Amino acid sequence: MNKKIQLLDLGNKDYKATWDYQEELFKQIVDIKIQNRREETVLETPNYFLFVEHPHVYTLGKSGDLSNLLLSEKQLEAKGATFYKINRGGDITYHGPGQIVGYPILDLENFFTDIHKYLRLLEEVIILTLAEYNITGARSQGETGVWLGVGTPFARKICALGVRASRWVTMHGFALNVNANLGYFDNIIPCGIKGKAVTSLNVELGIEKVNEQEVKEKIIKHFNKLFEAEIFISAI
Repeated sequence: MNKKIQLLDLGNKDYKATWDYQEELFKQIVDIKIQNRREETVLETPNYFLFVEHPHVYTLGKSGDLSNLLLSEKQLEAKGATFYKINRGGDITYHGPGQIVGYPILDLENFFTDIHKYLRLLEEVIILTLAEYNITGARSQGETGVWLGVGTPFARKICALGVRASRWVTMHGFALNVNANLGYFDNIIPCGIKGKAVTSLNVELGIEKVNEQEVKEKIIKHFNKLFEAEIFISAI
């Protein structure tokens, strides 16, 4: 089992271009697994972790409801945003500047074969990261992601999750609001959940800007520990 994970920070990158790149890495892993099965070889499968920040974009999961997007095509254009219907789970979400997006592209057979456990561990990575800023993140029953103020009238989502898995290979991942422009969430019903607010780490801390590189380092530290992995930086 290969528990090494190549970390690639793509910087600010177009959503579609990143999606295509994810698909490329995903296919590479799946192809090795198919070859191993057909030819009875034991070639090692690689694992990847992409960090990226997207220009303003709304994405709708395969089971999502288009009516949760509250903008017309012209209004999207006016806001400098794009829209894609994609192949992850979950409903609609927003990505944009000031948000840390993480896409683990893993062969779970290198770690464990349990999608439920995978989602819960991704949530735990974010919960532990937030705890380092004295922010109490939590799960909300039946609502994937990480929330603050669960069980109160002030419940608000700080991190969205949506993944796809096939042959135990994952893609897509999480989006943590760090210095996000929350106004863009007003144009959707986030994750199809009405009456729930969203928030960002800088808002919760009452500061203008959080050091995003520092947040990424904390995420990687907790990911390494929870997945018993070894993440190493790879040149793009």
